[in-house]
Parts: sequence; structure tokens; C-alpha cells
Amino acid sequence: MQARPAPVDVFAPAKLGPLTLRNRIVKAATFEGRSRNGLVDDSLVAFHRRVAAGGAALSTVAYLAVSREGMGAPNEIWVREEAVPGLARVADAIHAEGAAAAAQLGHAGAVGGPLPGKPRPLGPSKGRSPMGGRIFAATEADIARVTDEFAAAARLLVRAGFDAIELHLGHGYLLSAFLSPRWNRRSDAWGGSVEKRARFPRAVVRAVRDAIGPDVALTAKLNMADGTPGGIWLDTSLETARLLAADGALDALQLTGGSSLENPMYLFRGEVPRAEFAATLPPLLRLGFRLVGRRFLREYPFEEAFFRPYARQFLAALDLPLILLGGIDRLDTIEEALAEGFAFVAMARALLREPDLPNRMREGRARSGLCIHCNRCMPTIYSGTRCVLVEPPAAVT
Repeated sequence: MQARPAPVDVFAPAKLGPLTLRNRIVKAATFEGRSRNGLVDDSLVAFHRRVAAGGAALSTVAYLAVSREGMGAPNEIWVREEAVPGLARVADAIHAEGAAAAAQLGHAGAVGGPLPGKPRPLGPSKGRSPMGGRIFAATEADIARVTDEFAAAARLLVRAGFDAIELHLGHGYLLSAFLSPRWNRRSDAWGGSVEKRARFPRAVVRAVRDAIGPDVALTAKLNMADGTPGGIWLDTSLETARLLAADGALDALQLTGGSSLENPMYLFRGEVPRAEFAATLPPLLRLGFRLVGRRFLREYPFEEAFFRPYARQFLAALDLPLILLGGIDRLDTIEEALAEGFAFVAMARALLREPDLPNRMREGRARSGLCIHCNRCMPTIYSGTRCVLVEPPAAVT
């Protein structure tokens, strides 16, 4: 009979690279939509203070763009000198509640389409996004520039007091698009084999590690599967993960899936809030969304820890700490995942619903969360991401 894995104390301190976190529950990056003019406001500080006070070991500020060109949505922070004082306020608020502060850093590429200051949505190859916008193929100069922007933004985040940086290598964003055989059709040194498609993301990871030094934790959010025909799947993502692990620059990988451009519900699972999404759009776009909404927002039944079967393949293949993400609401799920070998679990919707859930689990007052996976939090990203059952709209200023 096979021995059961040894239990792991969820609420004991644990190492993440150079950091010692107070437990093994981290707040996953969830775009907050609370940053008009690309700067921190009071509601963003309060958002992360609540999470930290609620017991999570680490709260991740999302999504921070390396440049204005790298933005994926309005009300999104792009990292520059002007943003540093506000970001320092967020980091200080998290630290004051005993948690570590992380920042998710990325370049959205073609996700979000044209925005002010983003006239040329970049991708690995030219084409059209599913939303109809034109995608421009990144040049050698673009690749070098964006790599430098990642390093420069990371240095500013360290100056603002962040303990960890998470690089966004998922969801169809620029680095993820380079990894995808569906979107990367290049025949030069940046496309073709898995190793060539991974060259740009690996260069960014190395540049950021060199910029921040050894005392700041560095993680990456990596797609295991895009959920689209011809996109990233386990065979290629495992190969990419092995390359990243061999480079030695990362302290952990957070495993995810889905495409913000093509299949966002692959990441969320559960109810599909099409009517609520349509209501956030201008009238003309709303009409178009009614025609394509079912194809864009597909239906996937919710299952607890729905990414775990895929993520187990990475446990078997890598000697690198892994963070399990994907519909985690129950304490027994967390305990099982840690016993299997995952280093941490990341929670998102559960902490939108109940920021104090980790504390109540630790104190024995809860075994599971109250999130019902209605996903009506998703359309609120344009007015301040929140659980609509408990929090009124944010006052974004």
C-alpha cells in the first residue's frame, strides 16, 4: 500500500526564495481597476491592506505594466518614477499588516487592443486579434527595448519596497504570445522551436533577476495551456518550464492557463456573466458582444482546484517550487496540495469574497470559503474589482 504524503502545516512559516512568508497562502494577482491615470489611489491601498490583515502571507498588486504601451486596460498602473510614491504606500500598508508585498509585472502586447499611448499593439507576428484590432510584429529593437523596460520597472518596484516580483508569462500577454505556436509564427531566432519561442521570456527573466539582485523573490506566472486550438499545451509548457528552471533565475512558478484574447473563462470556470460584461460596453460594442459573446466567454463547469491535474505534471518534472492556482476555496484542498509537493497555493476570488478567510481558517472558524463562482466580479474590473455580494463600487479618482 502506498504511503500517504506527510502533512504540511498550512500556517507555519515557509521560504520563497530569500523571503520567509508567514504561511503558505498567497493572494493571486487580480487586476484591481482602481488606478485612474495609471497611479495608486486610496482604494487600492485599502484593497491590499484588507488582504494582508486577513492573513494571506503575500498580497500581489496587479497588473503593473512596464510601460504605457504595455497596458492592457484603463485604470491600470504603468511603472514609472511618478508611480513610485503611491506604490510605496501599497507596499507599506501590506507590511504594516505582517504580510509580504509582491507586484505582478508585464507587457500586455495585443491584449486590450489600442489604448491611449499604445498605438501599436505588439505581438510576435503580425495579424488580427480576436477583437478585430491589428497586431504588429515586434522588431529586434522592440524586443530589446521591452526587455530593458522590464528591468527598469523592476528596479523601481524594489525601490518602492516590494519583496517579490511576479513576471506575467501567461494569458496571451506579450511574453506568453511569444511562447505560443498559434501566435508566434516567426522563422528567425525568436520563433520556431520551443527553445527559440522561449528566448524572449527567458531574456526578460534574466534581465529582471540581474536588476533586482538576490534579496528580492522572483516568480513567474506561466500558462500550462491556452485552451485554444494550436496554442500552448502541456507538452510545450513543460519544456518551457524546464528551460526556465535550468536558468536558475526564478524562485517559483505559478501555474495558470487561458487566454485573455481568446478564452478567458478557461482561467475562471463557473458561471458566465455575459449580460454583466455586455452592460459595461458602449452601445455599438455591446451589440457586437451579443453576437460573439458565447464564443468568447465559453462555459466550463467549476471544479475545486481545477488546474491541479495539469499542475501535477510539473511537480513530476521540475525541481523548482510551484504555486498552485485555480479555484481553491477549501482548507482540505490546500492541505492536500501541500502534501503532494506544491510549495504554496494562490487564492483570488475566494479572497475577493472574504479577505479574512486565511485568518478564519487558521483559527478554526472556517474550513471553506463562501465564493459561489458566479464570476460577477469579472466585469467589475472596469470600476474597481470586487465581489458584488459584499462590496459597493469603488470610488476611482
